[in-house]
Amino acid sequence: MNTAYKDAPTNTITSGGVTYAYRELGPKGGVPVIFLVHLAGNMDNWDTRVIDPIARKHHVITFSNRGVGSSTGTVPKSIESMADDAVAFINALGYEKVDIFGFSMGAMIAQALVLKHPTLVRKLILAGTGPAGGKGISKVVATTYYDILRGALTRQDPKEFLFFNRNATGKPAAKAFIERLKERTDYREAPVTIKALQTQLTAIRNWGRSQPKNLAAITQPTLIANGDNDRMVPSMLSNTMHHQIPGSELVIYPDSGHGGIFQFHERFVPVALEFLSRRVAGTE
Repeated sequence: MNTAYKDAPTNTITSGGVTYAYRELGPKGGVPVIFLVHLAGNMDNWDTRVIDPIARKHHVITFSNRGVGSSTGTVPKSIESMADDAVAFINALGYEKVDIFGFSMGAMIAQALVLKHPTLVRKLILAGTGPAGGKGISKVVATTYYDILRGALTRQDPKEFLFFNRNATGKPAAKAFIERLKERTDYREAPVTIKALQTQLTAIRNWGRSQPKNLAAITQPTLIANGDNDRMVPSMLSNTMHHQIPGSELVIYPDSGHGGIFQFHERFVPVALEFLSRRVAGTE
């Protein structure tokens, strides 16, 4: 049983003319945890300090969205279409019930997915994200381009600016996170293209400008997490989702930004594992 994400082999599966690249690890059987990745992210962008300990207890599956990394096709123009792709991928693997772990854009996809296909999802983890129509989400385009420029000028990964506070706490956490993303050395995926990034940014902006969804319709157990100073998706939107999703749980980490769950992985992972381990009546 492989529980080291850096060594997980890359597999492929085809559905609807799209070949999805994916990796899986952890014990087979039970309800798998499907990870939905962030803006401009491929399978290499998951933090091993989050993935590996979860995979010691659960069957974990990551994949690259259509048109990203080793997956074929073109990037969808809406969050809802990305959710449809995620469902097609899950169905191709043959699962009738899954847990969803979404981060940032991936958690927007998770919201669209569970609202359209509620019987497919057992539990939700929504990190660093906000609801459709959420105030401030449409500004993510300007923030992203600004931090890409900052990264280029300083020869640093833009995620150091986008995900972490630029202070004595955030800077070393950012460096450690970026180093962890380099742990996998074999069969790495190609970075997202500029065109793919632009399309994803448009989809996120439109999500922020769209009509709010009925989050009260989400009856699945839901864990919401973020840092208290998220520059990409305002932290207050985590509270908004918490108040709208019945029975949801909220964790906000201090002195941290969009990547709060990565900065505080030692605190977040036990919370996520306890949440995932709970029995859900009628589903097991």
